[in-house]
Amino acid sequence: MFLHSQVLGLLLFFLIDLVSCQYLYPNRTAGGPTFPLLIDITTEELETGLEKGIFTSVDLVNAYIARIQEVNSTLNVVTEINPDALSIAAELDAERANGTTRGPLHGMPILIKGNIGTADKLSTTAGSFALLGATLPQDSTIAAKLRAAGVIILGKTNLSQWANFRSNNSTNGWSAYGGQTLGAYFPEQDPSGSSSGSGVASSIGLALASLGSETSGSILSPSEVNNLVGIKPTVGLTSRALVIPISQRQDTVGPMARTVRDAAYLLQAIAGKDPNDNYTLAQPFESPPDYVSACNYSSLRGKKIGIPRNLLTPDPDPPVLAAFESAIQTIRRAGATIVDNVNITSYALDQYLNGNASLIVLEADFVSDLPQNYLSKLASNPNNVHNLQDVSNFTHSFPPEDYPDRDTGVWDEALALGFNNTSPQFWAYYQNNLEVAGPEGILGLLANYSLDALILPTAYSPGLPALVGTPVVTVPLGFYPVNTTVVRNKRQSLVEVGPNIPFGLSFIGRAWSEASLIGYAYAFEQRTMVRDTVQPFVVPNIELAEVVSMRKMVKSRF
Repeated sequence: MFLHSQVLGLLLFFLIDLVSCQYLYPNRTAGGPTFPLLIDITTEELETGLEKGIFTSVDLVNAYIARIQEVNSTLNVVTEINPDALSIAAELDAERANGTTRGPLHGMPILIKGNIGTADKLSTTAGSFALLGATLPQDSTIAAKLRAAGVIILGKTNLSQWANFRSNNSTNGWSAYGGQTLGAYFPEQDPSGSSSGSGVASSIGLALASLGSETSGSILSPSEVNNLVGIKPTVGLTSRALVIPISQRQDTVGPMARTVRDAAYLLQAIAGKDPNDNYTLAQPFESPPDYVSACNYSSLRGKKIGIPRNLLTPDPDPPVLAAFESAIQTIRRAGATIVDNVNITSYALDQYLNGNASLIVLEADFVSDLPQNYLSKLASNPNNVHNLQDVSNFTHSFPPEDYPDRDTGVWDEALALGFNNTSPQFWAYYQNNLEVAGPEGILGLLANYSLDALILPTAYSPGLPALVGTPVVTVPLGFYPVNTTVVRNKRQSLVEVGPNIPFGLSFIGRAWSEASLIGYAYAFEQRTMVRDTVQPFVVPNIELAEVVSMRKMVKSRF
């Protein structure tokens, strides 16, 4: 683990249990206010506390760093803490004291996935030593938007290396640089991926929320198994400029948070056009919709929601199916019309389950996009990796990359294709994807049945929307029962299914329909509040009240 931080004062936390009478009551300060627990606290609660001066952004940074350090050796969630986080927090506190705030996220710490570029003291590695020490000439647009909104970029989270696009035999949440991330709901839990660290970090309150990226499932799946809300935006709603790519046609960046409203606030901050990413110029609006206002309890009333049952292949586990059927009734009682068995065509289903076009498109894009959209833009590149072949050669020759135990099968196949995304052969595969997920798939269902959205258990939701770049929002749906038989991954190193491991429900829509999907997800969330029913088995002890008490005690003595 690589936690690089020069934060002053953290040693004080070793004294907390000796000097603070509030240790047994971590959400209270002596004679003062009650603080929400950091595993539950929301954007609006943080904003209220900051506005009233109950705590400061410096307090928040200290609390979150202490929580990270408390659990990181066990869960391997965060690869680096921003050494400037405290000074940035102090600057934002000063702005607030002067009556200036940059928006609702002003002074709030957020963690971002390790493939999102920053031009600061944090590394952007995608979990590989090949990019350690490489620098960027400027922030990614996403990072710049966060800073403009007053967000404190607290650090970088671990991920499945190269966003799960290297090996055929690796594990979710493993990277050479960051080690093996574990989920917090069961011992040795598979955190899913590729936004593994972002998912675990948000789930146990190591920051207000986090950012992940998705090509096919990398926000939705770790959000599901970490009991989170995840928003996979339309490709082009959020910029990918200086985010380490896989595919320009499928990559997108989105929020992973504990509530729908928190996710909406974060999406609001990062959405918008960017001349450095031409996909964003296709947005049908000058400014994005108000995603926070879309959080309406009545959003499902009068809507038509479809269920493509033939996508439930193989059959869901009984607890997942039972919870899904219950969710259907909840949505119906909320005023929606359920249109069941709206199924994609047999051709689309066969291509989706058995075809190879989707992988070929990703491989051809990666061969082109990695050098053109990222490696060529580096300000410094100490390992001289300029294309996929260079990265592969480095990985094969650098022992900490764990080759050949973890192979480079995905790259081998991509390099053996013999063509990239500018070649004539590419077009047929890409058009096949658009047909399978479009008129013969989910877009055809939405149009032909005049549906407002589709719903599926989240494990079945990422694939087709990925092919056409359309949005999905996942919300907590349930947990595996306590008597569930443990199922491990192929390496036998992680638990994929087990007691108390969460699963989710996805709302799937047309391009640019995030506001509607957020509304549906919020209406479902508020009627069920599933997230609160099971707690993780690993939860940090340090709370904001302790940090505030310690600051006041130190101030009174000095």
